[in-house]
Amino acid sequence: MDARASRSETIRPTVPDLETMMHTHFSVLDHGFVRVIDYMGDDAAIVQAARVSYGRGTKRAQEDAALIRYLMRHRHTTPFEMCEIKFHVKLPIFVARQWIRHRTASVNEYSARYSILDKEFYIPSPENLAAQATINRQGRGQVLSGEEAAEVLHLLRSDADQCYAHYAHMLNEGERADPNRLGLARELARMNLTVNTYTQWYWKVNLHNLFHFLGLRADSHAQYEIRVYAEAMLQMTEAWVPIATAAFRDYRLGAVTLSAQMVAVVKRQLAGEVVTQETSGLSKRDWSEFAAQFDLA
Repeated sequence: MDARASRSETIRPTVPDLETMMHTHFSVLDHGFVRVIDYMGDDAAIVQAARVSYGRGTKRAQEDAALIRYLMRHRHTTPFEMCEIKFHVKLPIFVARQWIRHRTASVNEYSARYSILDKEFYIPSPENLAAQATINRQGRGQVLSGEEAAEVLHLLRSDADQCYAHYAHMLNEGERADPNRLGLARELARMNLTVNTYTQWYWKVNLHNLFHFLGLRADSHAQYEIRVYAEAMLQMTEAWVPIATAAFRDYRLGAVTLSAQMVAVVKRQLAGEVVTQETSGLSKRDWSEFAAQFDLA
């Protein structure tokens, strides 16, 4: 049954803008998607928890927004934990392995022990096919082009196709099954699949931990393949808790963290002193990051 066609009456707070997104697939990458399955709480729930009161209270909306911004600014995290959301995500296995490093959510993944994975693989678009960065060991450098790019795309497709064909052959299930062979157990056959094969899971998380995830994965330095999922989820979060998300954008996503030494350098500069890396007391790496944030030579 189409989940969007069903309706349930409730007396709990709901968010109209998020309700319109419920159970709707937001396409990500070539075969992936994100959709909201359920949620609990809203901006008012954050305020309610912070004030340890009942109902929506008598405070003005401006005061509620100011309180949420205060909580975000001073890292009072518990009120944000009062809100929860559950996503259904379809993603490549290698993205899932990176994603699962965030151990603060409840996760239930599609099981290849019990079911057969679909023949769907992530193949990067040409603009996202890049060489290894020469400085950042975790990043990408120059975009590949011409014959080199064509060869890489061919290898990705052919390897995935061949591995899946062997996977299906070992399973020996379906219309082409050989009645004279038993077939390998699904839990063993799955080890032959490439990590660009798509999997799915349900991912339930509270708002505090969701913001932590988005702060890392929606950042411009995050790997593209996980960043596009985070960006889609950020849009849904903005529809769900717009006041909290605006505070998150200001105090987390668009903010920088300065060490005590960096703050001291800023104070010296504001006093009119010319500070260089040699006189700053910062390491070359710290100075480089500090200078990049403020466009210093």
